[in-house]
Amino acid sequence: MALLSTPSPARRPRADAERNRQRVVETARALFAVRGDEVQHAEIAREAGVGVGTVYRHFPTRQSLVEAAAEQRFAEILAFARELADGLASYLEHVGEVLDADRGLSAVIEAARGSTESEPRGQARAHLEEAVAELIARDQRAGILSPTCTVSDVYMITGALSAVVRTRSGDWRRFLTIVLEGLRPR
Repeated sequence: MALLSTPSPARRPRADAERNRQRVVETARALFAVRGDEVQHAEIAREAGVGVGTVYRHFPTRQSLVEAAAEQRFAEILAFARELADGLASYLEHVGEVLDADRGLSAVIEAARGSTESEPRGQARAHLEEAVAELIARDQRAGILSPTCTVSDVYMITGALSAVVRTRSGDWRRFLTIVLEGLRPR
């Protein structure tokens, strides 16, 4: 008599496998920040204290590793927007600080995506848009932000901020001061 097999529920990764994955992503981010696109899987494995097979098992392609690093960065920005930002100005300043500290990661993301696009995608973008919309609404209710400011405007501003940081074409903090002055209600 043959036993009927029941489909097994989706298994969660073992705790040690998840820790290794997280360590690989954090190590990759740190190395990308310092050395940019020169970093290879073997170096990440060595620095993370795991085998190169572990890196490839979690991230079979460079693209998948870069996307995981980008997702982690966007998750941290989202957490800041939801929990720590006291308004749009503090959010944009935080984004500037992250971009400034992670220039190498931004360059790696752009190279992997084949463009100058380093913004969030998919659900990460949707969640970030919700958080930014809340910051905008809060500042508008307080009377410190123009009622015409939109989430699209903030994406345009962060894109320009990213360009200022990436190209070192000026002081990004000064850029933000000018932009925020222009967003005050008239």
